[in-house]
Amino acid sequence: MNANPITSIDQLHRVHMVGIGGAGMSGIARILLDRGIAVSGSDMKESRVVLALRAAGAQIAVGHDAANLTSGGELPDAVVISFAAIPHDNPELVAAAEQGIPLLRRSDVLALLMADRRAVLLSGTHGKTSTTSMAVVGLQAAGMDPSFAIGGQLNRAGTNAHHGTGDVFVAEADESDGSFLSYSPTVAVVTNIEADHLDFYGTEEAYHEVFGAFAGRVVPGGFLVTCVDDPGAAELAERVVAGEVELAEGTRVLGYGTAAAFEAHPTVPVGALIVDAGTTPDGGSQAAVRFPGAGGSGDDTTRTVTVRTPGRHMLLNATAAVLAGGLVGSDLDEVIDGVAAFDGVRRRFEYHGTAGGVEVYDDYAHHPTEVRAVLSAARDKVAARAAADGVAGRVIAVFQPHLYSRTITFAEEFAESLSLADTAVVLDIYGAREDPVEGVTSRIITDRMTVPVVYEERFSDVPERVAEVARPGDVVLTVGAGTVTMLADEILRRLGGEA
Repeated sequence: MNANPITSIDQLHRVHMVGIGGAGMSGIARILLDRGIAVSGSDMKESRVVLALRAAGAQIAVGHDAANLTSGGELPDAVVISFAAIPHDNPELVAAAEQGIPLLRRSDVLALLMADRRAVLLSGTHGKTSTTSMAVVGLQAAGMDPSFAIGGQLNRAGTNAHHGTGDVFVAEADESDGSFLSYSPTVAVVTNIEADHLDFYGTEEAYHEVFGAFAGRVVPGGFLVTCVDDPGAAELAERVVAGEVELAEGTRVLGYGTAAAFEAHPTVPVGALIVDAGTTPDGGSQAAVRFPGAGGSGDDTTRTVTVRTPGRHMLLNATAAVLAGGLVGSDLDEVIDGVAAFDGVRRRFEYHGTAGGVEVYDDYAHHPTEVRAVLSAARDKVAARAAADGVAGRVIAVFQPHLYSRTITFAEEFAESLSLADTAVVLDIYGAREDPVEGVTSRIITDRMTVPVVYEERFSDVPERVAEVARPGDVVLTVGAGTVTMLADEILRRLGGEA
């Protein structure tokens, strides 16, 4: 990538980060600052994240300009970017190349930061942020003070990253551009594998294969943990057990999931077995989970695992987090207590409030499977409330597709997933880094849906459309990876009678 690669974090005394306000980049910036490394950066706009980083000591410019490289008084030792978000003709990248400054991906820097720690890395097409977050709070409850870098903000901690005093580093392993192959995990968790990011990988086969390469990055004597309830992750585990994927010496493979899934995949060793699962009165999830060897200790124990956030997928994520905590030596009961107290991550079934008897939540789901999971969780919550107090509500989805390529590829699947709602309002496509595709709108989804749906092109009119259909007892979910998150509070105001 560059002529003078950085091989140790000790080589970095000052770094410049292009796009520093992004979820992943800002987390790395926080840890670098905590480790005494001077940080400068740039972003396209002011934000709460930018203001917080400035308060922590970062020098940040709004807008991209070659002069930003010396905003800290001297040239940086490296320029850090997220390749998916920054165009190659960015003036700061051009200036860095002219000056011979090494260019590092965010993942390269994260790998350097984790080099002296035991890395617990959470990967998968879906559920990375939630599972990583639960692992963090579980380890914190067990007194380990891990360093962490996640793609969302922990509600309780109010941050997405931390430089801890312990020897464990917990992080998301993002597969979107293959950059997670920079890491060397002690514990690698694969929550699921389902085709995505085909604009980068080209084929579904190539996407699946990169997880095999990631499994091969586990350090000698480490653990590969996979969800047997997911076909893709279970297939990976079976291939590893069969010797079709090369692992480092002494790597152990452990599965987690339900009894039915283990029966379907009998070659996968049991790490955590969900033997009884149900919904709590408040709509959360709970299960009796058997941990053979309690993460390798030789004991066989069954514990009750509880998570406040509704949905079967969240129970699986919680089980993975507890198992990962056990594998790095934490007390299982303490980790389980931490997970039970977990109060969520921003934009993951995040409660925004109630108005006019209608509850409003926001979620980052932007893949059909994620949409299906969050709407199923909402239905569980509505059903639990109906059983508890007799209030029969409906689920209303407010969805904004993310990327033209993803929408075209999964139009039918999005329509099926959104049809789990009782009714929906669908916005136009949020293109993000992609240019519009002629003739492609969200109608390629709405025309296939089997429940009442409104296609609303005007962003500002969405709250009114929701208010027209919502009634007391309903649950409204704003869903998507784009600007739809801005609508949750606007919908609340409209439901409350504000114009």
